[in-house]
Amino acid sequence: MRMLSTPFPEPPLTTLPLSWLLMLGALIAIAPMSIDMYLPSLPTIATEFGVTASAVQFTLSSFFIGLALGQAVHGPLADRYGRKPPLYAGLALYIAASIGCALAPDITALTALRFMQAVGGCAGVVIARAIVRDRCDAHASARVYSLLMLIMGLAPILAPFFGGWILALAGWRAIFGILALFGSAVLVAVWRFLPETRPEHSIARAGISQALRVYGELLRDRRFLGYTLSGGFAAAGMFAYITGSPQVFIALYGVPAQDYGGLFGLNALGLIAGSQYNRRLLLHHSADTILRLANRATVILGLVLVAAVISGRGGLPGLLIPLFGYLVTLGFTGPNTIALALAHQGIRAGSASALIGTLQFGIATLSSAAVGLLGSESALPMAAVIAGCGLLAYGAHRWLVGDGR
Repeated sequence: MRMLSTPFPEPPLTTLPLSWLLMLGALIAIAPMSIDMYLPSLPTIATEFGVTASAVQFTLSSFFIGLALGQAVHGPLADRYGRKPPLYAGLALYIAASIGCALAPDITALTALRFMQAVGGCAGVVIARAIVRDRCDAHASARVYSLLMLIMGLAPILAPFFGGWILALAGWRAIFGILALFGSAVLVAVWRFLPETRPEHSIARAGISQALRVYGELLRDRRFLGYTLSGGFAAAGMFAYITGSPQVFIALYGVPAQDYGGLFGLNALGLIAGSQYNRRLLLHHSADTILRLANRATVILGLVLVAAVISGRGGLPGLLIPLFGYLVTLGFTGPNTIALALAHQGIRAGSASALIGTLQFGIATLSSAAVGLLGSESALPMAAVIAGCGLLAYGAHRWLVGDGR
């Protein structure tokens, strides 16, 4: 790794008070909590509704579709009306849809309500990133995003654990009731404590034609697109893991549903560890230098994962080791790609943040669907999709941004 002649100064993280960082972390955590908490219940839902594992996995895919499409709406609204009004509307929709999920009579209704839940909840993802961009420059943003990953990283650790026990004690429907309560608490906190951060002079015009024009400009920006796709493909490997892991761990390897959360949390710790080490590396190295090395590691670990599954050596530990390593690399790729993509977006930060989310969760939807379509009889579909995502992440950065040498 290339050492810079002058280390980067410590970014002024105190420009965002701790209470704001915690609130931004909660906003970003809505999506992973909504994904991860009900994962241990997927086999139970399939049994109760009398459907296949693939049909239940599509409730994840519909959530990813909602995340992708919803962010395209929230971003321009946040640029036009400010950061808080879209948050109010999105969180209200999220709460209502979560209650609907708890009362869903069949898999079709649950799938549709999961889509609406995502459309509402993704407002937190878009606007939290825009708030950081409002207050920090590119390098400081990368460190703030790394810190937020520490906060939101608790979600994939705790959510499956609590989801497994809620499932055992009260059934899967209670999980969505808990999510509705969490959304309500966040809505009250936003109303009470979160100030508006959009600069008064940067009001953007609303309207479909204006939004499409801004999105067109962003899509023609090779560096923006390169960083966005690189981060999106890498993260899509994680969503392939999220989709396939309940079937692989619980059904194929016989891990009890209550213990699934422990394995899931262990891998989430790897993501957190990577993001926090990324914060330290950013004091001495550029975000792009770190990203290039992380992308190479992602490719290698994805291929090792496929080899472990095909050979069958090592059993479950042989699968978990390269999977853990892959998730560690996401702690480097995630914060740096977002910070670098948003670095020069200025008054269109909300729209740029939304397009990042739309593209990345659109890719995640495809990876999630691919795992389901390739079958659930072995761990190979999950491993192959993860490896393919790693290769595409490396290729997007190298082709659109360049190697940097």
